[in-house]
Amino acid sequence: MKKIFVILGISLALAACGGSKPGEADGGADSADATKQAAAAHQSEAANDTAVNNIGTDKAAGTPTNKGEALMANSDCNTCHNAQSKIIGPALVDIAKKYKESDIDMLADKVIKGGSGNWGTVPMTAHADLPVADAKEMVKYILSVK
Repeated sequence: MKKIFVILGISLALAACGGSKPGEADGGADSADATKQAAAAHQSEAANDTAVNNIGTDKAAGTPTNKGEALMANSDCNTCHNAQSKIIGPALVDIAKKYKESDIDMLADKVIKGGSGNWGTVPMTAHADLPVADAKEMVKYILSVK
């Protein structure tokens, strides 16, 4: 958990510094790239960390209880999201409170394309290789978390 905060702190520091080199007029693009790179690096590290929470698993048995849960358990989602509390991205319960079933297509698109702005400035990594049907199953699960 400490590692998450250290990497998040580095990401925020990079974003705050602007990332520009001496003599450059506009460091905005560099800053955004640095933030995205730091977020991607964090995801890679945390995905390999076995201490990260197991979203989408039956806590007692350690196995997924439905397709959306299974897909999330086998993805990098739990790197930034926790079912009950904010890590880097919002908690699943908060997402479920904000969106409705009518938002499934839009949310699945966001999971695939990534982006930022709805929950803060740290971007969610794109999951371009994720099939739309799988993204929808994951979103249905997220919206069911209470």
